Amino acid sequence: MTSVEGAGPLESPEPVDLDNCDREPIHVPGSVQPHGVLLAVRDDDDLTVARVSGNVADALGRPAARVLGRPLREMAGRSATKTLLDVVRTAFDLREASPVDLTLGDGEDVRRYDALLHRVGDLIVIELQPARGARPLSYAGTYARTRQSVLRLNGSRSLDELYGVVVEEVRRLTGFDRVMVYRFDAEWNGEVVAEAKLDRLNSFRGLHYPATDIPAQARALYERSWLRLIPDVDYRAVPVVPAFDADTGEPLDLSDAWLRSVSPMHVEYLRNMGVTASMSISLLRDGRLWGLIACHHYSGPHEPGYEVCAAAEFLGHLFSLRLVSREDEQTVASSLASRRVLDQLVAAAQRDGASIAASLTTGSPNLLDLIGGGGALVAVDGEYRTIGEVPPREVARRVFDTLGSQESILAHDSVPVDLPDLADYRDIACGMLAFRFSRDEGVAWFRPEALRTVDWGGDPHNAKIIAAEGDEVRLSPRRSFDRWREVVRDRAQPWSAHERALAEELRQALTRAAYRQARQSADLTRLMQESLLPERLWTIPGFEIEAWYDPAAAGRVGGDWYDAVPLPDGRVAVVVGDVAGHGVAAAGTMAQLRGALRAYAVALDPKAPDEPSPPPARRLLDQLDRLVATLLPEAIATVVVAIVEPATGLAQIASAGHPPPLWLAAAGAGAAVVDIDAAPPVGVVDLPAPAPATGPVTTLRLAPGDTLVLFSDGLTERRGEAPDVGIERLRTRAARTAPTAPALRDLGDELFDGCRDPDSDDDATLLLLRRRPATQVDRASPDR
Repeated sequence: MTSVEGAGPLESPEPVDLDNCDREPIHVPGSVQPHGVLLAVRDDDDLTVARVSGNVADALGRPAARVLGRPLREMAGRSATKTLLDVVRTAFDLREASPVDLTLGDGEDVRRYDALLHRVGDLIVIELQPARGARPLSYAGTYARTRQSVLRLNGSRSLDELYGVVVEEVRRLTGFDRVMVYRFDAEWNGEVVAEAKLDRLNSFRGLHYPATDIPAQARALYERSWLRLIPDVDYRAVPVVPAFDADTGEPLDLSDAWLRSVSPMHVEYLRNMGVTASMSISLLRDGRLWGLIACHHYSGPHEPGYEVCAAAEFLGHLFSLRLVSREDEQTVASSLASRRVLDQLVAAAQRDGASIAASLTTGSPNLLDLIGGGGALVAVDGEYRTIGEVPPREVARRVFDTLGSQESILAHDSVPVDLPDLADYRDIACGMLAFRFSRDEGVAWFRPEALRTVDWGGDPHNAKIIAAEGDEVRLSPRRSFDRWREVVRDRAQPWSAHERALAEELRQALTRAAYRQARQSADLTRLMQESLLPERLWTIPGFEIEAWYDPAAAGRVGGDWYDAVPLPDGRVAVVVGDVAGHGVAAAGTMAQLRGALRAYAVALDPKAPDEPSPPPARRLLDQLDRLVATLLPEAIATVVVAIVEPATGLAQIASAGHPPPLWLAAAGAGAAVVDIDAAPPVGVVDLPAPAPATGPVTTLRLAPGDTLVLFSDGLTERRGEAPDVGIERLRTRAARTAPTAPALRDLGDELFDGCRDPDSDDDATLLLLRRRPATQVDRASPDR
């Protein structure tokens, strides 16, 4: 491929160097690499050409000036254009439909291309890559090419073996001189955990690289596009023509482009490493970047064919899946062991007459068996006990004072840096994990300083050098990548997410135990109720969701709860429930029902047909009813479940004896009580197993701006009033308030304060779910 003489990429508004490269707009470089041709066409019947790369003549035989504004068929021919149109009109995702096998030219001048398609706004971007080998590409062909690799990946028995297999197989497949697995840590520093290379090359395995080597906007593009190829770092960029859209004045977004030009900082970085060609395959876990398969070449340009790249990307997908599977296996084994210890500790703390502090610090197991450390302490109910090495008691009190909320977990692995007042105790308390469940009560673990040796690929503290450019100077990437050893101080072994989760579970369990031993304490009573409710509700795309809760008078614990639980198929179950009764028993039952309903929700099979079995909302209530009938025969609860489909606003609502929801139309167009025939409350009717549907389901569609109002009877009922009176009061106030309170939080505050009886002996819950208007959805979900 050739480039246009004298042309170059877009001029940056400021010179790019290492001080500002994290702000460089790398998704709009204004140019492409020259190993292919780019066209951007309008989504019309003619596929009218709107933008091209300056080397378009290589594929279409005409310069840019004779291509722009013309129907594509005039240059590519009717057959090729029809092929593209068929894909554009039928494919749900153009990227998934790529590559398209495309033939251009006629007679002896017949050229085959892999056409890679994706959408950018109202344009369709077509990237033409010269085809090599048999076409069209197929899944079977890709699998045949990678069959050996797949068998080896499937047969790996450990993470280290998995890493080793994937670098060997990707190198065998692509022919790069060096292939590495590059893993990110929590601060986005990278480490080479495996490599396969030519024997003459020095090893990079075990080297670390600072987070600045791959800035945030580059990591975002790696999450978006799984494969990135640079066949020749010394390429000459080919400009996109015209550089700016005539209507919007914006450059073409090349985030998803195969040919997207490379940041000059990255090119210089590769050159400083002696790299002449590179390829990267993204490794994702739960949609987030975990690491990269990084491929380097040192002996000139290197361009694997698209079919080889597709096979390598397939291996990257498979490796990501196997990686998650192996890590989950290790996590599950560790979690089961931790769960046994946690259950034993909680059981000991909950025994009648038991000392919570003694239960956690004496005998076996103890706090250090649950979460490893150098020492731990417990302060509860006037007792103060320690195990192992801990700082003085007055320091521990300052630890608890540092916790701004009783619901928060304090986790530091660098106390001298994060909490300088405690730096003198780094030998025993360089790391700290703590929580409290009242003002002066809580639990804390401590870890000593752990001196750690880190081998960096070059000095991370000297990642920038001054490079002269005529009379100017700028900061450029380091030129030395020799092993540089650093001793890291003021750091303890980090607290893992699993350990923080264990601390949170123990916090909730001890809160309940402390309440049973000190039920006269109103503070502890309130804390227990709050600890059983979600700290934040699940975010539903395209929706706002807010909740309000208030306990009964005098802070008595009740049985209300609310929740939002994601289902496997992308829908979300929104729940409000109310267990009959008050006190510890009601709260305990509430916790069990909330937990069970969550488990049933996430276990719903999205492939199971709604008929003839009950619809999902009703199915959840039936399962909950069977649980109560079997394990909690004395319990009674009312529950309403709304299963919402975010993309369409479709809501499926089922009720078990609960007050009906309200439906507020957009823009204050009115409020209505949802017409729903409730089944009996959970626990009232003994259901046979398997159970039939016990009540109807109502389906409605929330239009943009519509609000669904779920509530418990503690919000509407008052002594001496019929239940319908309170519901009508809520409906009337909602209809009157909605037009003047566009913010969902303001609307909820008005409804809750205006309808709640301050002297009520029942707790009250309100949950509002609003589908965002189209303009808000656009602002909340920008095109990345």
